[in-house]
Amino acid sequence: MATKVDIWMPLYIADYLSATSRLTTEQHGAYLLLIMDYWKNGAPPDNDQVLAQITKLSPDAWSNARSMLQVFFQVEDGLWIQHRVESEMVKAQHNKQVNVKRGKAGAEARWNKNAPSINEASSEQCSADSTSPSPSPSPSPTSKSLPTKVIPTPGGVSDSVWQDFKTLRKAKRAPITQKAIDGIVREANKAGWTVEQALSECCFRGWQAFKADWVAPKLNFADIGRVTVPPSNEPDPALMKIKQDEKITRPPTPQELAMFNLLRNKA
Repeated sequence: MATKVDIWMPLYIADYLSATSRLTTEQHGAYLLLIMDYWKNGAPPDNDQVLAQITKLSPDAWSNARSMLQVFFQVEDGLWIQHRVESEMVKAQHNKQVNVKRGKAGAEARWNKNAPSINEASSEQCSADSTSPSPSPSPSPTSKSLPTKVIPTPGGVSDSVWQDFKTLRKAKRAPITQKAIDGIVREANKAGWTVEQALSECCFRGWQAFKADWVAPKLNFADIGRVTVPPSNEPDPALMKIKQDEKITRPPTPQELAMFNLLRNKA
């Protein structure tokens, strides 16, 4: 199995077909190109020119396809975020790291069992061949890396949840910034959640951010019916129309018939 994540991408055919049944053939191609570019280069920007180039559509064709394709993404911080792709990328990165660790452990086990380490063998060979000591090269100065700003653990968040969230953001190549944390705190308050609950949900679902709309309760068909049907104490327009029609089309009363006969006789 290849360990380089960006040369393969899982495609769950049943899930894909059930979610995209209303797309046209052209829109299917555009959507696949979008998620392939997403997998290779990360979330695409919310820019119609760039999105048209990725999908190989003309500006007019893209303007027609955008409304159908945008429902599969969440526009966040100027990027088109697709949570299924994000989740699969986290899994792929984790599998890659596990495979790398296993490969290194296997190689070290073979070297330690059958031969001296590379450093020991090289040192012994150089001592046997050299007739006079040679001066050791002076160590080259190492370049100092720029210090990174450490974001403190938000208040009310346990260390385990914070470490899991940091691991998630690292896997997505998304450094944790104070602006990102402030946004999550704001959305958590809007949803009525604690920050720890919001970060735990992000770790569970593979989200690098959090939006109150993503966890808001959705109305089912029964709720929609209760909202749209008028209360019983209000007159039903349909029943009122039926009663008006009955008044117009009812048969004449005996008194009305007698009056009609009287007028006819006089004429």
